[in-house]
Amino acid sequence: MTQKPFQNKVAIVTGAGQGIGLEICRQLARQGAHVVLNDIERSLADDATKSILAEKGSCISFSGDASDVSFIQEMVNDAVNHFGKLDIVVANAGITLFGDFLEYKQEDFYNVLKVNLGGSFFLAQIAANQMKSQGSGGSILFMSSVTGHQAHKNLAAYGMTKAALEMLAKTLVVELSPFKITVNAIAPGATITERTSQDPDYKKTWSRITPIGKPATAEDIANAALFFVSPQASHITGQSLIIDGGWTSVSPSPY
Repeated sequence: MTQKPFQNKVAIVTGAGQGIGLEICRQLARQGAHVVLNDIERSLADDATKSILAEKGSCISFSGDASDVSFIQEMVNDAVNHFGKLDIVVANAGITLFGDFLEYKQEDFYNVLKVNLGGSFFLAQIAANQMKSQGSGGSILFMSSVTGHQAHKNLAAYGMTKAALEMLAKTLVVELSPFKITVNAIAPGATITERTSQDPDYKKTWSRITPIGKPATAEDIANAALFFVSPQASHITGQSLIIDGGWTSVSPSPY
């Protein structure tokens, strides 16, 4: 019987009640990982976990605010208590608050920073300390965006946080490589998810302006995520990968 690539690995994925995060959890579980699935909405987290358990995957639900440091510590502790260790962290939780730069609200600005940057930073910190204590290394993955590479209308604050996450991945190479912990980022472009599907023109618009002719699926993004946290990427750290069907090469506006 072929060994699954993530057999007995333990992973935390935040913001995973649906979309890209859920697909990452599903693929990790299918390939042998024990998954802690987080989402701020309990019903989403519970339903997502049930769908993975129905496929005979190993998954527990842990609902709560992934930008709250005390909650993050509790989640890491629970993962270790439940499965004995922590090997992989995917900081997928994030929020998008659109707004004209000249009128952008201070409250929205700090909410975006708290979730997108603060949540990712402190999840990485707390997870890395756990991995360091285990002495067997680990993998951390940040979720960036094409908006961290190319200007996008009404997303100044959001794009800033996504660019910052890629710099964080690069900086942590210095801090975490001595403990055999890799840190990378992926930057998805337009992707079909439950949220984007609410826009009836989304697929048509992004199919027209994406060189490859279609937006990504959640599976496309999850495939890249799994590579970065797999043994095949053990010598890759501090890197960012854009997954956008070529959009950032030409960058036409959807507006």
